[in-house]
Amino acid sequence: MLHEPARLRLMAFLSVVKKTDFTYLLNLSGLSRGNLSVQMSRLGDAGLVKIEKSFQANRPRTVYQLTARGVKALRAYKRNMQTILAALPD
Repeated sequence: MLHEPARLRLMAFLSVVKKTDFTYLLNLSGLSRGNLSVQMSRLGDAGLVKIEKSFQANRPRTVYQLTARGVKALRAYKRNMQTILAALPD
């Protein structure tokens, strides 16, 4: 799930903030609205990201945050990648 570059980038962004909204991730990631929406839905369906939808000033607002499962998955991915990279010859 995390090996896909866009999802990994989004998870990394979410790991350094408590919560953030769609617009912030859109601007930071450089993804299209459609791609961002699809990737975040996949992360949400996997239980890695909590998705809160609401309205603010009659406009839809979507807020994301990593779940405990998401934090654990990101840490495990980092450990695995470090092990793989450390095994490569110089």
